[in-house]
Amino acid sequence: MRPNRARTTWQWLFALFLLPSVALAQATGGVGFQAIETHDPVTGAEMPGYVFYPATTAASVTWRGPYAVAASLGAPPLPGAKPLVVISHGNGGSDLGHHDLATYLAGHGFVVATLEHPKDNFHDQSGVGHAEVLGGRAVQVSATISMLLADPHWKALIDPSRIGVAGFSAGGYTSLLLVGAVPRFQRFLPYCRKHRSDDPAVCGHMDDMQAEAARHGQTLEQFAASLQHDYTRWGPTADPRVKAAFAMAPLSLIFDQAGTAAIDRPVFLYYGSDDHVLLPADNAAHIRPWIKPLAGVKVVAGADHWVFLAPCSPALAQEAKDICSDPPGIDRAKLHAQIDADALTFFRQSLAAPAH
Repeated sequence: MRPNRARTTWQWLFALFLLPSVALAQATGGVGFQAIETHDPVTGAEMPGYVFYPATTAASVTWRGPYAVAASLGAPPLPGAKPLVVISHGNGGSDLGHHDLATYLAGHGFVVATLEHPKDNFHDQSGVGHAEVLGGRAVQVSATISMLLADPHWKALIDPSRIGVAGFSAGGYTSLLLVGAVPRFQRFLPYCRKHRSDDPAVCGHMDDMQAEAARHGQTLEQFAASLQHDYTRWGPTADPRVKAAFAMAPLSLIFDQAGTAAIDRPVFLYYGSDDHVLLPADNAAHIRPWIKPLAGVKVVAGADHWVFLAPCSPALAQEAKDICSDPPGIDRAKLHAQIDADALTFFRQSLAAPAH
């Protein structure tokens, strides 16, 4: 996200902010990055993003808006095909929202791509709750992969048999779709009838959804059914090229047992035990027993949803105290170092080079 913009509570929930010193300390080698654009098959727009990669230059920092990115813009890449990880941001996020994880993985031998999801980013959430976002997010990640593998420059750096995804909140949901999960949007209705007052982050749009349904002469049940019908209109959400998913506090209340059991590739699940935004019992803990290829899970004891936002800069901490504060005993910077290390281990194992 960028500075000096009005932000709703919903936007703040999923935006990620980075502590530059942590990101820089974690990278072991030089990292380069370049801006990219990908054609979005859902909206027809161009999606901005970045590619991070191991570089021949020494580690350095480049400022991009409020982000001090631990990478050198346009640095020469180390030659050779490497595994690729694509990162999907949460609702209201940006293509630099996870740059600490991106530079960490790139500093350890990965190519990492980010993208800004149209109509669900820091300056435009007009598609939230609609099929173009609920299904389109996964299609947009697939389009980014296709673009990179077709580009003469990037395809030389990527091993197409070793591709993974990572994501937080709505991005975690997106990651699960890509490895086979099937949502059931009707599940929103009983959940929000029960939790409308105590879960405004998820259910605060119920009035808007009801008004949208009424404009189309539909009940809420009919509106949810139309979402179910339309969410794959731009293509399948599962991508066989994606071999693994690292899902942080994923929105997952809309997956039932059958939809979760459809996941057929390794998943690492991370969530906080005291998440008040995506209630664990109805989200990550709800799907945990049904993920057959669950490669790992970590529950951060006492942590709320905010802990998955990177440690805040002093200025951000003043502007957004709620999301920059953690319960007693939670060391956010230390946790993020552990998350990065766990992601690296998971992707090294799940995207291991095939034996020859």
